[in-house]
Amino acid sequence: MALVTLRRNLYHLSDFRIHGALAALKTQQVNHVHKTVKEHLCPWFWSQHPGPIRVRFHHAHCKKFHSENGNDLHPVGEPGFSQVHNWDRFEHSVKNVDEQMFYRKLNSFTSSGEILRFVSTLETLPDTMMAGALHRICEVERKDGDQRLPKEILESSAFQALCDRFGRDPSDLSNAGLVTAFQALTLLCGDPQSHLLMNLEAECQHRLERGGLDVHSLCILGETLIKLHGPGCSTLDLIIYQLQGESLETFTPEDIVTVYRLLQASPEKADQQQRFLNKINHFSLSLVSNLSPKLMSQMLTALVVLDQTQALPLVIKLSKYVVRHIARFTSEELRKVLEALIYFGHSDRFFTETLEQHVASLCLTLDPELVSRVMEYCSRKLILSEPIFNAVAETFVCQAEKFSPSQTAKLIEPFGKLNYLPPNASALFRKLENMLLTRFNHFPPKTLLRLLHSCSLIESHPVNFMAKIFSPYFLQQLQGAESYLDRLSLAQLTQLFLTSILECPFYKGPKLLPKFQVKSFLTPCSSLETPMDFHLYKSVMIGLIDLLGARLYFSSKVLTPYCYTIDVEIKLDEDGFVLPFTIDEDVHKRVALCIDGPKRFCLNSKHLLGKEATKQRHLRLLGYQVVQIPYYEIEMLKSRLELVDYLQGKLFSQNSGGHW
Repeated sequence: MALVTLRRNLYHLSDFRIHGALAALKTQQVNHVHKTVKEHLCPWFWSQHPGPIRVRFHHAHCKKFHSENGNDLHPVGEPGFSQVHNWDRFEHSVKNVDEQMFYRKLNSFTSSGEILRFVSTLETLPDTMMAGALHRICEVERKDGDQRLPKEILESSAFQALCDRFGRDPSDLSNAGLVTAFQALTLLCGDPQSHLLMNLEAECQHRLERGGLDVHSLCILGETLIKLHGPGCSTLDLIIYQLQGESLETFTPEDIVTVYRLLQASPEKADQQQRFLNKINHFSLSLVSNLSPKLMSQMLTALVVLDQTQALPLVIKLSKYVVRHIARFTSEELRKVLEALIYFGHSDRFFTETLEQHVASLCLTLDPELVSRVMEYCSRKLILSEPIFNAVAETFVCQAEKFSPSQTAKLIEPFGKLNYLPPNASALFRKLENMLLTRFNHFPPKTLLRLLHSCSLIESHPVNFMAKIFSPYFLQQLQGAESYLDRLSLAQLTQLFLTSILECPFYKGPKLLPKFQVKSFLTPCSSLETPMDFHLYKSVMIGLIDLLGARLYFSSKVLTPYCYTIDVEIKLDEDGFVLPFTIDEDVHKRVALCIDGPKRFCLNSKHLLGKEATKQRHLRLLGYQVVQIPYYEIEMLKSRLELVDYLQGKLFSQNSGGHW
């Protein structure tokens, strides 16, 4: 306010007295100006908000400004001008330029040419405002997808004049003006050998070595050097070292996320910087509520790249705030969020519910990569969300041509894995079949095998493609340069072949050669069978011993000739009496007990996974009497006697014909 009052008094003085008096104030303004430039330059260019941001700078050169109608100018943060100010009355002199109006006008331009024509009409400008003009050019070019300026713009007199101001004497530039211009010109020109960039970099290096750069300037400089020289730039270590010496309380949320990005550039050094990372991770917990969606996405991405598994509290808090702002995320940002949640293995009910609403309402307009990532997230976390699955199925039916082979596989596989058929299943698989008929050779062999295998899990058998995948040519492609096929691919091929025998008797094409068949579907990744829950098995075993009289009358973990492993097998003779498991003669019926723990179901549901439903379906077709013992029924039993009664009802009901 003191500066405004002084301007009011000086307005009536002669030009000589004005310039003399204001020159005397220059020293007193420098610190205030530098602080204000940092506060307003950073949010304007580096703001993570998706919408346009109005920016206001304050600089010592603004002492030359005066109002057009004789009223006092308002400092940044105070009420703005009345409506009598307009750009028709804008004189081509810095004396008549108000910073608020300058940036308002600057942000209204949509092309580099417009910005340069506007700036060229002004006689003089503070360095920060010129740097702001360069950054606005960067923003405009980013929207067009190419940050490099066209040759005619680079060679124009207006652009050259703008650059000359920074190349003339970089030592006269403010820190904010220097690093901002260096960053903008790096993005726009990109030639490390450029004389102008070399001069600006040398001046930045000089100030860095003197320790004269503030936190925000260090952050901008670090990212610029990575862009110019790559993450191996030696100066980056000095920047990070100086950032470590600063108090984290002086960092803005944007600065903290920038530090994450700087460290992310060299993930191999994460162990060396772990103490610093621990401090940032802890401090960031207090900043989450102030982060924009873009900053949240970038922070989560950095945590993934830096493998910060110990920062799970930060990931959980970020996911809670993602729920609040999910509608404001771009497709790319939300995809990064999902990748991070998949990586850290985190999910919660509120995020799932919000994601359901978001996807169901916008699915037809969402990016195909995001749609496939949403399905991958549901698949990894075993989340059977009918609203999401139904919306995605409808999207694929309407827009299948937009999906690449890998995106198609990621979209379809969860339907089989989670054992779900959408209401438009016939249209969905008809569309998929048409895509495969026209683009079969575009699918990588392993991707194609996973896709077809997942279809068979929900009884949408790929009969028209079985001959191709069992052919020696496809098997050779599947093997690639390796000397053998991986066990998972062999198990999927074997189960598809078994499916063709049990569920597609009309299939008369090539058979899968024995050398490509496995003996057991139990694989290290448990993709085709889930191992038995040991604690649940112990409870059931105690009840079976009490019911049958001895451990002799049942066997466990029995590998069948059909590759499946039965949790518990009980043999019955022709009259329905239980036989000792050691006897193989006179066996009339085999009872397969499926002791299904929580891992055999979709998350928080009683819906069997596709692999478990397929296993039970195949065992029935093979002649077994399948008895399901789900964990949620066992958990309701309160005593050993209730357990025995429960097992008796399951095994020896009136329809089973069994006795003991």
